[in-house]
Amino acid sequence: MLQMSEKPAKVGAVLVVGSGIAGIQASLDLAESGYYVYLVEKNSAIGGIMPALDKTFPTNDCSMCILSPKLVDCGRHLNVNTITNTEVLDIQGEPGNFKVTLKQKARYVDPTKCTGCGSCSEQCPVKVPDEFNQRLNNRKAIYKLYAQAFPNAYAIDPTKCLRMKKPKACGKCLQACQAGAIDHTMTDQIMEIEVGSVILCPGFEKFDSSQLAYYGYGKHPNVVTSMEFERLLSASGPFGGHLQRPSDGKEPHKIAWIQCVGSRNCRIDRGYCSSVCCMYAIKEAEIAKEHSPYPLETAIFFMDMRTYGKDFEQYYHKAEHEVGVRFIRSRVYEIVEAGDGSGNCRIRYADDAGNITYEDFDLAVLSIGLDPPADMIELAGKLGIKLNKYNFCQSAPLTGVGTNRPGIFVAGAFSSPRDIPETVMQASAAAADSAAGLAEVRSTLTKIKEYPSEIDVAGEIVRTGVFVCHCGINIGSVVNVPSVAEYARTLPTVVFATDNLYTCSQDTSAQIKDAIREHNLNRVIVASCSPRTHEPMFQETLKEAGLNPNLFEMTNIRDQCSWVHMHEPEKATEKAKDLVKMAVYRAALLEPISSVSLDMNHDALVIGGGVSGMTSAVNLSKQGYKVFLVEKADVLGGTANRIRYGMNGEDIPAFVSNLINQVTTDEKITVYTGVEISDVHGFVGNFETTISSGEVLKHGVTIIATGADEYKPTEYLYGQNDRVITLLEMEALLAEVDNKVRDAKNIVFIQCVGSREPERPYCSRICCTKSIKQALLVKEANPEANVYVLYRDIRTYAFYEELYTEARRKGIIFIRYELDNKPVVEAADNGLKVTVTDHVLGIPIEIEADLVALASAVMSPRENNSKLSQFYKVPLNQDGFFLEAHMKLRPVDFGTDGVFMCGLAHGPKNLEENVNQAKAAVGRACTVLAKNTITVEGKSAFVNKNKCTGCGECENVCPAKAVQVDPEQRVAVVNDALCKGCGACASSCRCGAINIKGCTNQQLVAMLDAL
Repeated sequence: MLQMSEKPAKVGAVLVVGSGIAGIQASLDLAESGYYVYLVEKNSAIGGIMPALDKTFPTNDCSMCILSPKLVDCGRHLNVNTITNTEVLDIQGEPGNFKVTLKQKARYVDPTKCTGCGSCSEQCPVKVPDEFNQRLNNRKAIYKLYAQAFPNAYAIDPTKCLRMKKPKACGKCLQACQAGAIDHTMTDQIMEIEVGSVILCPGFEKFDSSQLAYYGYGKHPNVVTSMEFERLLSASGPFGGHLQRPSDGKEPHKIAWIQCVGSRNCRIDRGYCSSVCCMYAIKEAEIAKEHSPYPLETAIFFMDMRTYGKDFEQYYHKAEHEVGVRFIRSRVYEIVEAGDGSGNCRIRYADDAGNITYEDFDLAVLSIGLDPPADMIELAGKLGIKLNKYNFCQSAPLTGVGTNRPGIFVAGAFSSPRDIPETVMQASAAAADSAAGLAEVRSTLTKIKEYPSEIDVAGEIVRTGVFVCHCGINIGSVVNVPSVAEYARTLPTVVFATDNLYTCSQDTSAQIKDAIREHNLNRVIVASCSPRTHEPMFQETLKEAGLNPNLFEMTNIRDQCSWVHMHEPEKATEKAKDLVKMAVYRAALLEPISSVSLDMNHDALVIGGGVSGMTSAVNLSKQGYKVFLVEKADVLGGTANRIRYGMNGEDIPAFVSNLINQVTTDEKITVYTGVEISDVHGFVGNFETTISSGEVLKHGVTIIATGADEYKPTEYLYGQNDRVITLLEMEALLAEVDNKVRDAKNIVFIQCVGSREPERPYCSRICCTKSIKQALLVKEANPEANVYVLYRDIRTYAFYEELYTEARRKGIIFIRYELDNKPVVEAADNGLKVTVTDHVLGIPIEIEADLVALASAVMSPRENNSKLSQFYKVPLNQDGFFLEAHMKLRPVDFGTDGVFMCGLAHGPKNLEENVNQAKAAVGRACTVLAKNTITVEGKSAFVNKNKCTGCGECENVCPAKAVQVDPEQRVAVVNDALCKGCGACASSCRCGAINIKGCTNQQLVAMLDAL
């Protein structure tokens, strides 16, 4: 029995509330790191908002295509217990040991029996508006949320079901269901679970546009919301991706987007920016043009264009200058019917010069903002979770994901409006923080997945199965998919071929396994989208069926066929047949490949001793891992040493000092200052990094947190006049209440200095908020000063919009300038003269300035970034920042296994966001460190020693340093663990002595012969 003074034992499980992309990512990270996860979702399927989106910015990836593998991974993971139709009633206890009460509402369908065939829905006579499709069409009373949903099971809406209303009525679904899965007698269940920590990621609700009557939503049939437009565009939407007006089916030729609907509006208590609307409007306008076979005019009405994320500014530039989207800086007053019988929308707005203008459009799209979920507001009140004035969760200062209640964390849009990469980042960060307090009970509740014995296919006749994907209309609208599947049946070795609506869905995964067993398949081909995102998922399916995963071949008939030949369906179909034929001939020569299993080194290396690097090191230590922290400067702290005030008023010197103290007093962290990385060898789980002192550090993972520099301007008299300073220099003056600030009469801030220029086309993200924060501090220190902010767009995203509102209320003057007409700064007798053209009056304004503060760019690349890029085989983007493996779903990973990034090395961001990403890198690193062994894919190069001449060309070209010439035998030798199977060695070998397992010369020749 526990004594009164003893604390209950910690529980090695975590509750994740909400199963959008944040919940899914947090769950998978935790499950892979050694924790059992209860993933609770109030709807009948997981996925959140992402399944309803068409494409995702800025890559224009198909939203469902990139999400599906994660849905499948979540569904098949033994350590993720997905509980749908469920809400949290209460959470009691303390960090390490919470007791959670859940209420699971009756589904009336047994998901363990339901096969997802849909016969019940076909027979159901009741039609109700489909909420998933934004009520643009109807669904049945028994329904599946969306085609690829997990669980792949139907659910009954009890408020609409005739049987539920009148027990003896209808029952047609019971008659149709051959699996006996339907049970109208099911009741709600109360259950209790024990967990060590909790992550809240319930997502958001969309703003109700009917609150703003002047936009005509709900009255004018051709005014739709942005979410409705997503479903109009989507291949799985109510119109199959055909662009048409929902009111009359007419194809629109002119579409308008209205920004800031339900955002940046203090009159309706939404004084925040919803952060994502500018980008999704650009995306929708661009994708709409792609969907249209005729010239389509698209126009976006906006106040400030907030494309502040990584590669967002380039996306905006491309849309305007290459795609032809029209951008109208304006204030929209109302939308009414055109009055000419066309059903068109007439928009009345004030343009940039204040002129009132009218313009007609076939369709108007309202870019709606993000609201906090109403049910979570009530739950937060019960749990004592602090919310901000807008009812979003108030995260603890500079923790990124902490709440005011220890052991309960937050991720995603419930903490603040944010886009998918930031949501995924925060989810991984929450996983890391929630696991940090449970390190001693890691792997105490988890299960180990066991695979069936691998089928020996040696000597067997090749039996190939081909699965051709419609991908909704992504492929199916261009390629005649059934025809391709029929053609595949005629090819040699093919004994089974079929087409599927979505081959990446949970139910099709089960069908593939069934087909392998039923038809004795020993080769599997999927013709669908990109192997870059989907191949691992299909290979896992083969392993579960007992086949070696390398007996799988994937051919991309989406990116390489339907997308590039969208206006040539017949040719696209013939090309798809050719691609499938080539895959079949290659697959016939595939052989099983054994993976390489190696011991795991559980130590970590963090490169960079700024806030990001130190945060990563501290969190890794809390997880129980030893850390080497390497900083090239003589002191820790990085750029944060020059910051005095946080965006929300935090004491940054105290924060940095505390962080340095944690790092330097932690026995698990070894700090190296004044040294750099001089050489790197090894691979995930077994890296050997040499530092400039000569010491060799052995570690399993690497986190790159090298930071960035402040751009030193060459313009606006910087360096020539001591009254022209940068924001970081201004920070010091404000902290010291320097006379330059206290005695100034006119202070000018100039934005976008070195950013959004041809040399640096990206937005530096933090400058607008930082300038306004400093402008307010100037007013605080010197209320009589006139403060001017000269800007191109004000980008105070999310809750930073409140600072912009406060600045205007306090009399700070904002003047916009154009890129081709920048301000001019000149020396004057008593100070400086700043000349800027007023964007409303159109005339030059002269300001006698005592001080000019330049919002200079965040300069990406430290000098050693390119060196680290070479050492760890990780790429840089065109701006010199490190390039992540996948912008949306792997924002802190590299393509190189075991190497992660965070902070300014990834791209511009503020201190809070750096903390977030640092923890996210730890969350991802722990999925590797938690394993006792590391399995390296066996697709490595191999050498025919009889042909090799030992010339060394392969050693010279190998980017992974995996090939070396044995000096005694004079033949090339390949380190399987290091080899990435890139083929550089094979293509350079003059005597054909090197081949790649899984991609041999014979297989490539077979493909060419087939073609």
